[in-house]
Amino acid sequence: MSPGALVLRDIHQPPAPGWWPPAPGWWLVAALLLVAVGAIAWFAARRKRRQRAIVALFDAAVEQAQNSAARVAAMSELLRRAARRRDPAADRLQGDDWLRFLDGDGGSPEFSGGAGRLLLDGGYRRDVDAAQLAALQPLARRRYLQLMAVRR
Repeated sequence: MSPGALVLRDIHQPPAPGWWPPAPGWWLVAALLLVAVGAIAWFAARRKRRQRAIVALFDAAVEQAQNSAARVAAMSELLRRAARRRDPAADRLQGDDWLRFLDGDGGSPEFSGGAGRLLLDGGYRRDVDAAQLAALQPLARRRYLQLMAVRR
């Protein structure tokens, strides 16, 4: 080498940036994810509270009835009120038309051909068989919850 020659060295890259702290965009993404998870949890809790309140309303109305016939009448009234959520004219249906409405779309004939037939005259009977009432109550409760879940 000659004394006046420059010694050239290779270019050195700076070290790669560390992973912490993250860039502001990642903080924004994390905040948006946190808000989304919080909103989903809030809506799920709200839905569950509403479901519990609807179940409690049905159970309380049926339990407050004085006798078996009054329990059938209470279930019928609750179903008619809930039916208005699906069709405003549904609460005025009578007889088998009402029972077919309660069977729902493509459902099995639980009301028109099963335990639900008690709704037609059970509220007017002097005595209602306990077995028939026991078969009707879970059926009516399930349909009530289905009708109350419908949104307008």
